[in-house]
Parts: sequence; C-alpha cells; structure tokens
Amino acid sequence: MLVEQIWTDNPLRNFHYLVACPETLEALAIDPYDHQLVLQRAEALGWKITQIVNTHEHFDHIDGNQAMVAATGAKVLAHANARGKIAGMDTDLGAGSVISIGSSVTLDVLDTPGHTMSHICLLSRTEVPALFSGDTLFNAGVGHCHSGGDPDVLAHTVMTQMAELLDNTLLYPGHDYMVNNLRFTLDREPHNAAAQQLLQQVEFQDPNHALITNLGLEKQINTFFRTDSAEIRENLSQLNASATPKDVFLALRQHRNSW
Repeated sequence: MLVEQIWTDNPLRNFHYLVACPETLEALAIDPYDHQLVLQRAEALGWKITQIVNTHEHFDHIDGNQAMVAATGAKVLAHANARGKIAGMDTDLGAGSVISIGSSVTLDVLDTPGHTMSHICLLSRTEVPALFSGDTLFNAGVGHCHSGGDPDVLAHTVMTQMAELLDNTLLYPGHDYMVNNLRFTLDREPHNAAAQQLLQQVEFQDPNHALITNLGLEKQINTFFRTDSAEIRENLSQLNASATPKDVFLALRQHRNSW
C-alpha cells in the first residue's frame, strides 16, 4: 500500500490523502477538498484516481468532489447516512463495508459517529495497520461535535472502537492540530512527560513532512484516551470521585470547546 499525505497549507489545516496500489497505481483520494492539489500530486506520482471517499459531509472534506470527478471519472463513496448531504454519491458505506484499490489494497470501513452521525474511518489490512480517521481522531485530540455531532456518541466511538485498535496502527487524521492538542493535554496533565517531549519535537515541524504517530503513542499523549489519569481528574474540578471514564471524556470535550 502506498500512502501520500498532502498538506493543504490552508487556514483549516487540512490533510488530504492518496492511497494507491503499488501494482496497478490505481488510487483512492480521501477528502479531496483542495482537488487541484490532490490531482497535481497524483499526476506527479503517476497514480490514477479511480475512487473518492469522504469520511463525512462537512464542506472542507467534500467540496472538491465534483471537480475531481469531472477530471478523473472517479466514483464517490461515503456513509449511507450522508446521501442527500453529499452530491453525486455513487456508493453507500457502513460498518463492515470493504474498499478495494487496484489488485492489492483493501480498506475496512468503520462506522464512527460522533463528530457527525455520518462519519466513517478507514482501516487498512496491512502488516502495520493504518487508520484514516477524518475528524473523529486527531493527533493528541478528537473532533468537536458542533455541526451535527453528539459528544456522548463520540465518547463511545473513541473509547471502544479507537481504543481497541492495535498500538502499532498508524494514524492519518483529517487536520494538523497536533501542537495545539498537545498543549491542551499538558494544560490538563502538566506532568505528562511523553506529551512534553513530543511537543518539543513537533512544535516547529514542517506539516509537509508531519510526524506520523501510532495508537500506542496516542494512548500516552492524547488526553481523551487518558480518562483514568489521576492528574487529569484532579484538574477537572466539576467531577466527583465516582466519575466514570465517559464522564471524564465528556468533561474534557466540553473544556476543549472553550479552551
């Protein structure tokens, strides 16, 4: 499997992705908002875009679809519940759907509601798994729930599906928010040595060559995976001693909304 992470250098800090079959050079474009940038990269690599997947229906993930379809003839795939929200959808996806790229690449579709109720993530069937997480899971953070989402549902998605993935799973999120998210982690857990070290490493990194984390590292530095941390709980004054991990997650999400 070939993966190209494409930094858009826009105010929204989008990442787009091309996932290609090394044998046929057929490629899948994930959330190609800046369609011109994605098309240019595919052309430079000699890859042929045959499919487009939208992880969810927000404009900064879908607005490049039609121009890319016009340029390539690619089919548009998205969550079944997004039909009517994403123009020109060809294929409905849901939990258990499988996407094949060329002759050798297979991605499993995970139904991951919370950021919106029509959100999917893609998990590769490779020796080292790769998760294309859209706006469900970021480096050191999770998505907001302001535009059609539900924090209770997001908590369940992250604390079950995301937390259960193998530690060596590589994380490819929809945006580069790593530095600010690490600062939030340290605001809640100031003595998190792993987050301190990583922030020093990435604070001035070039997003064109962004660090790719894995789920094992995320479980050390992403505060939303660390709901059992005594320091985090102490720094959430609204919680009582009997607060559940979900209570902690929801308190963190609420605090992050205004932080």
